[in-house]
Amino acid sequence: MNKYNSIFGQILKFFPRFQFESFVRQTRSSYNTKGFSCWDQFVAMLFCQLGQAHSLREICGGLATSLGKIVHLGLSKAPSRSTLAYANEHRPWQLYEKLFFHVLGLCKSEFGGKHKFRFKNKLLSFDATVIKLCLSIFNWARYRRTKGAIKLHLLLDHAGYLPQFVNVTTGKVHEVNILKHLSFEPGTIVVIDRGLVDYEQWAKWTQNDIYFVTRLKKNAAYQVVRTNKIPRNKNILKDQIIKLEGFYSKKKCPYYLRLVEKWDPENKESVVFVTNNIRLAASTIAAIYKDRWQIETFFKAIKQNLRIKTFVGTSFNAVMIQIWTALIAILILKYLKAKSKVRWSLSNLAAMLRMNLLTYKDLWDWVNQPYFSLPEKPKLVQERLAL
Repeated sequence: MNKYNSIFGQILKFFPRFQFESFVRQTRSSYNTKGFSCWDQFVAMLFCQLGQAHSLREICGGLATSLGKIVHLGLSKAPSRSTLAYANEHRPWQLYEKLFFHVLGLCKSEFGGKHKFRFKNKLLSFDATVIKLCLSIFNWARYRRTKGAIKLHLLLDHAGYLPQFVNVTTGKVHEVNILKHLSFEPGTIVVIDRGLVDYEQWAKWTQNDIYFVTRLKKNAAYQVVRTNKIPRNKNILKDQIIKLEGFYSKKKCPYYLRLVEKWDPENKESVVFVTNNIRLAASTIAAIYKDRWQIETFFKAIKQNLRIKTFVGTSFNAVMIQIWTALIAILILKYLKAKSKVRWSLSNLAAMLRMNLLTYKDLWDWVNQPYFSLPEKPKLVQERLAL
C-alpha cells in the first residue's frame, strides 16, 4: 500500500476544494457541467502544463493511461477530447485568474519578502511579451495585416520576483495604454523600458511621489541644470539634473529630472538612464534598471518550460484558460524551487517534475532529494568481496 499520494496529487493540495468551489460559485463556472466538473477540467489543464502535453489528445490520453493513479486526484474518469474542448470554450476563464491569485498569495507569504536593494521603496517592473498566433486559426487576434498575436502584460514585484498585475490582450493593445490605468502607492519605484516613454505619465507620477527609472531616447532634447559629483570606481560617467526642452515636451513634463550615464564594460558602450528620483545614488539607479531584466527572465521561463506558445483550443476563452494555467504552473515551480534545499534551475525542475508527476513519493522528500542513491554496503560485505 502506498504511503503517499502521487506528486501531482500533493501539488493539487495547494488548492483546497472548499476554496476552489468558492471560486466556482463566484465565477458561475458550474453551469451545465453534465458530469465533467470544473475540478476535472482544472486537473486536466494543469496536467497539460506540468506534464507538458502538446494537444488535447495527449492530455486525455495521458490521463486515461494513468487512470489507476488519477483516482486520487479527484477524477472518476479521464475526459474525452470533445468534452474538454467544449469546457475550455464555454466555461469562464476568470476561475483560473482567481486560482492564480490564490497561489500568488501562498508564494508571497513564503518568499515574497524584501528586494535585494537597501532602500525601503517598493520596486516594480512593467513590460509585455508578444505570443504569436496563426491569424487564419485565431481570427479574433489580429495583430498585423497577415499575423495574429496576443500580449501578456505583467507588473513584476522585485520582492521575490513575483507578478503583481497580469493582463492578457490582443497584440494591438500597446503597453502604454495598460500602464496608464495602473495605480501605485507613493514612494513606489517603477522600472519601464525605453519603448514605454510617456512624458505626461512622468508628470503624473512626479506629482504623486511615484518614481520611475527608464532609458532616455537618443533624440530627446534637454537642458542641463546642474552636474552632480561623480562617484569613483562605479563606472558612472554623468550624473546631471536636467529639464526637457521642446514645446510639447516642456508642456507635458515641466519637472526637473535626473540623467545618469554609466559605462557598460561587458558590451563596451555607455547607457543613459533618466529618473525623477534625486536622492538615490547614481550607481543604484543603474543597478535598478539592470534588475529589470528579471521580468524578461520571467517571460523566458514561461515560454520555454510551459505550454504557452502552442494552444489546445482556438477560441479566446480557451486561450485565456491555457495562459492563466501556465501562470499558475510557473508559480508552483517557483514555490517548489524556493522551498527546496537543492539549487534547482527552473528548467531542470520543470523537466524532472514532468517525469515524476505521477510518482508515489513525498513531494518535499523528492524536491529536496530528487536523485536516488544506492545505500552503502556494510564494511564486512565489502571486505569479503575484496577477497
